[in-house]
Amino acid sequence: MGSDEEEGLEYGSAELMKPAPGHAPPSVDRRRRLLLGAAVAAGGVVVAGALAERFGARSPSSGSATTSVPPIDSSGPSSSTVADGRNIIQIENARPGTSAFSVRMEEPWVDLLHAWCDHDSAHQGDIVTIYATTQAPTFEAEAFRFGIYGGATGRQIWHATDPVVGVNQAPPTIDPVTNMRSCAHWTPSLQVTITSEWTPGMYMFRLTSADGGATFVPLTVLDDRQADLLVVSAITTWNAYNTYGGASLYDGEGGRSKVVTFDRPYHASGSGHFFGGEYELVQLVESLGIDVAYTTNIDLHARPEQIEAGGYKAVVSLAHDEYFSVPIRRSLEAARDRGVNLLFLGANAGFRRIRLEESPHGPHRLEVNYRNPEQDPLHGVGDQSLVTAEWRSAPAAEPEASLIGNYYESNPVKADMVVVAPDSWVFAGTGLLKGDRFKDLVQNEYDRVTPEVKGTPADIEVLCHSPLTCRGQKSFADVTYYTAPSGGGVFATGTLWWERQLGPLCTDPGSSHTDECHIRRITANVLELFVTGPAGAIHPSMSNLDELGITAGYVAHPPGQVDEKSS
Repeated sequence: MGSDEEEGLEYGSAELMKPAPGHAPPSVDRRRRLLLGAAVAAGGVVVAGALAERFGARSPSSGSATTSVPPIDSSGPSSSTVADGRNIIQIENARPGTSAFSVRMEEPWVDLLHAWCDHDSAHQGDIVTIYATTQAPTFEAEAFRFGIYGGATGRQIWHATDPVVGVNQAPPTIDPVTNMRSCAHWTPSLQVTITSEWTPGMYMFRLTSADGGATFVPLTVLDDRQADLLVVSAITTWNAYNTYGGASLYDGEGGRSKVVTFDRPYHASGSGHFFGGEYELVQLVESLGIDVAYTTNIDLHARPEQIEAGGYKAVVSLAHDEYFSVPIRRSLEAARDRGVNLLFLGANAGFRRIRLEESPHGPHRLEVNYRNPEQDPLHGVGDQSLVTAEWRSAPAAEPEASLIGNYYESNPVKADMVVVAPDSWVFAGTGLLKGDRFKDLVQNEYDRVTPEVKGTPADIEVLCHSPLTCRGQKSFADVTYYTAPSGGGVFATGTLWWERQLGPLCTDPGSSHTDECHIRRITANVLELFVTGPAGAIHPSMSNLDELGITAGYVAHPPGQVDEKSS
């Protein structure tokens, strides 16, 4: 909701990129692929000169730019097939891993190297292009996949055997109307073919320059096989908070941007909100051996049919999935209504309505969010559901409670989470009792059941009901579960801090990390049931709102009043 500073978020911090204590460490643009394919040797990399010529790469002062750089070898480990009943995720995690994948974020290193990729996601066989800026003469490039790997949590899947020539790129351009900062004019640095070696999953390129700079560049590797679980990376939120170039959808030089682009690096470490927002859930899922596929919410927008096509039994929305386009929301609603289970492992999900538009580097790479509907050029013109107001607001109000169950309220907050329904199946194996608390787990934004909000499910169960004070107002945060008529179950944590407690299941539940061990067990309980089919067939939800005194208007302030609408 607010800026990074207001929320106290630590996404991508050096601390979050280290292994946790106790543990070793858009849809595909087919037209572009065809254009680039002739330039790239199978399994290899083509760098700046050929790419600039192919793309007609532009700088503010010239029509094109080319740089001659030697080819880079993309040799990597060989893949293997094991015909013993294991899924591809289990096979992948049996390979040796590494925990040596962090980057330095202290001054002066943090700003010595920045980079972005023209793909947020790719299939095997696709070609991705990286654009980097550095004053160093060269930089090294490698790629890591994240999983469990015996506790190491990463595996180097690819590396460039030769250094890449560094280029000090031109500053970002600034759109005078929207205050958008763009690096679409940068000269390409290298291309990488996503070969069959790249097991589908969540990846980071790591670039390391000769002067000590380093940065990550995220990439999700997709596949279209049938799997039990789909994990959705919330990259529209990453982009919204990205301040690279001096402005984000929250603030900046000359005011907030009305449009932000994926054609620029992520600020700081370059990792967006992956570490401390998604990485930990990946560890848990892959430690459980679940047959999982990965995607981004941009891909849900571009291919809303992919949930049905993949035959997924459950879909995970990660920690801070705030920015939904109409197709993103419709794809999740349609999935639930077919009996697919949904997990919302954060708070503030689906709060802001966006449009996605084309940039010079492909479709869906501009994220539009005017917030004030009257400023949006579509206001009063055509389909009003595309106007970028909050989802709960006019001109086409659809409160997020009708999908998530919970309803976003405010930030910042720090409060204990309190168990109120310990007999629920979600708490199996934890030994938790009514009134037990998770210390400070309600942070930094929170949701609560707000019965007076249109669309709040009548059969919603509150599992944790946590008193708090935010901006001087007393309220509650809720963990909830409801089942749709289709049988699809929807679980929502109501706090941004839940995902950060995740990782592999604890082997010593009585350790000093008892709270996070319980959170992992609860999340595993939900995942393990949800990947078997519609949860309502086994555990239909039954409202306990009356028992808890949760009635329309039971919190003194009107719904949403605590929230800063202008943030």
